[in-house]
Amino acid sequence: MSPAKVKPHICIVDDNHMAREVIAEQLSVEPYRVTQITGGLKLLEKFDKLKPDVILMDVMMPIMNGYDVCQEIKQNPARSHIPVILVTALNSREDMLKGLETGADEFLSKPVNGAELRARVRTMLRIKNQYDSLQSVMQLREDLAHMLIHDMRNPLTVATLYNNILLKRNQLSPRDKEYAVLVRDGLRNLAGFLDEILTTAKMEEGLLKPTSQPNDISQLITNVVEGQREVARLQGLQLMLDLPQERRSACIDATLFKRVLDNLLSNAFKYAPDQSQITLRLRYLGDENNIPHTPSFRLQVMDQGPGIAPENYDRIFNKYEVVTLKQSGQEQIGLGLAFCKLVVEAHNGRIYVSPNLPQGAIFNVEM
Repeated sequence: MSPAKVKPHICIVDDNHMAREVIAEQLSVEPYRVTQITGGLKLLEKFDKLKPDVILMDVMMPIMNGYDVCQEIKQNPARSHIPVILVTALNSREDMLKGLETGADEFLSKPVNGAELRARVRTMLRIKNQYDSLQSVMQLREDLAHMLIHDMRNPLTVATLYNNILLKRNQLSPRDKEYAVLVRDGLRNLAGFLDEILTTAKMEEGLLKPTSQPNDISQLITNVVEGQREVARLQGLQLMLDLPQERRSACIDATLFKRVLDNLLSNAFKYAPDQSQITLRLRYLGDENNIPHTPSFRLQVMDQGPGIAPENYDRIFNKYEVVTLKQSGQEQIGLGLAFCKLVVEAHNGRIYVSPNLPQGAIFNVEM
């Protein structure tokens, strides 16, 4: 037996009792659940409990008018997809433009025509149903992706274990050992990539926040670079460090910061020409007054690869743009950069790209 179909919920918001009753009566011929609300503030207070599918709202209301309520709804990412139809006696071009600026989806003029009202509501419901269906599909895809990532961990762990056993036995020829080292590093990168996907999802959902503590930035960078030197050597690359003599601490999440640096180095390794140089430069910023919200250091990963087109400087950090950019032939991008941006911004910092003249790109991290 199939579950009963849930009736669409229509909220009528108007301080005038008679106006609400007229609209409710005109909608009574449709299979809707209708709730009458006496003002915009009451709608906002009860919004999450009401869970409206469409909002029909008068513009001229006391305390908070329909424009302000609409703007409040549309500025909230969790509510912005709910269609709002403004019902108004105002019909000037300026009034319409003001409604559009606040995010209104439709307009109805008073006195309301019943047939037009029902047609507008049906259209808004159809749009919302399409949005809800898309969200369900996207959520299903994300759930499946996370499930696959968890399932991949077991074979990845087995492959890593036996590869490490081969390396520890010292029975491999020099050439085979180089191959085993490459396999080890590839497996390590794959494990890190899977961790990044899960960490990114948690950070986007607000389930994971950086655990920041004072850390010696130079030492963290040195540790990551030493772990990557063999990879750079096998790829015929020169990995250079440019660190200040002075040692300073910064309050960051060391684990997440190392993943950011690993990603930026892996990105540079992937596209750097043979025998080229990759440089990590650290410079301290600010002054001794410790001005709030001022970055304390700038880390630069400088390569001599193909570089990034200026029009893509922002797009490469957007995970939703990665596929489009890949298809257009843009190099030096990947989901790892979106992860880097998320981590850096969680530290109230910023990450951006600049050209490394005469050739290459500089990935800048300020935190």
